[in-house]
Amino acid sequence: MPKVGMEPVRRQQLIDATIESVAELGLQSTTINSISKKAGLSSGIISHYFGGKQGLIEATVRYLLSNLKRELIERVTTTTTPEQRLMFIVEANFARLQLQSDTTKTWLSFWAQSMHDAQLHRLQNVNSRRLLSNLTCSFRKLMSVADAKRAAELCAAMIDGLWLRAVLSKSDVDQFEHCEQLAKGYVNSLIKQYGA
Repeated sequence: MPKVGMEPVRRQQLIDATIESVAELGLQSTTINSISKKAGLSSGIISHYFGGKQGLIEATVRYLLSNLKRELIERVTTTTTPEQRLMFIVEANFARLQLQSDTTKTWLSFWAQSMHDAQLHRLQNVNSRRLLSNLTCSFRKLMSVADAKRAAELCAAMIDGLWLRAVLSKSDVDQFEHCEQLAKGYVNSLIKQYGA
């Protein structure tokens, strides 16, 4: 029986271990045993807290998604302009946590597996819709609704594409920063192109 009050600690240990295991072995080769070994916990605790490997994988994706969301929320205030908010969205997607090797490998594994797993696909759709919604909301304050939707779609594709290219080329921090600046420049060009 786990100690009272240890659940959040143990859950986080298992999520961190899952990220490590997926980064090292890939999602398909990650097992309950590889996760529990990295966490230094018994394999039975995974079933206790998450119901099994699938539940833990989904919790890990939600953890990564919530970190991405928090990166943006922590920056935005009531005085943030639409232009600043757009830059914060770009920065959140290129935040340090999103660029760590284990995290990037885990994101790539989840993206690939989401094509074969309905629950992971649903979580990936949540992530995509959130990015598009955040971009659209900010662009709408600068241009017509139709142009805002178009600009948001273009910008989301640019952010994802630049991030993916940087990850797949095993870029260093300087290259990720360069990609972030390219994405910000693209946001500014969209504002100039479609802005009122």
